[in-house]
Amino acid sequence: MQIHVYDTYVKAKDGHIMHFDVFTAVKDDQKAVDYAKEWLVSIGEGDATVTSKECRFCHTDSRGMPQEVVDDINKNGYYIYKMEGCA
Repeated sequence: MQIHVYDTYVKAKDGHIMHFDVFTAVKDDQKAVDYAKEWLVSIGEGDATVTSKECRFCHTDSRGMPQEVVDDINKNGYYIYKMEGCA
């Protein structure tokens, strides 16, 4: 499975920066932004600004992904890889 990675930085309610990647099987910039917004709503950060400026295509990875990543992408269309400042 090819995974398209979108590097994302958004400002949380309290002002700190959240850094995460959106992994998706479809290379679609708007879809990645929509997935980022959906996830942010699910963690109570729905007011965060997310556009193609904050969520940018980074690269495509065709190496094997952990089953959890593949399962989430198959179920939800995306997987969020949390890095800095994520709850």
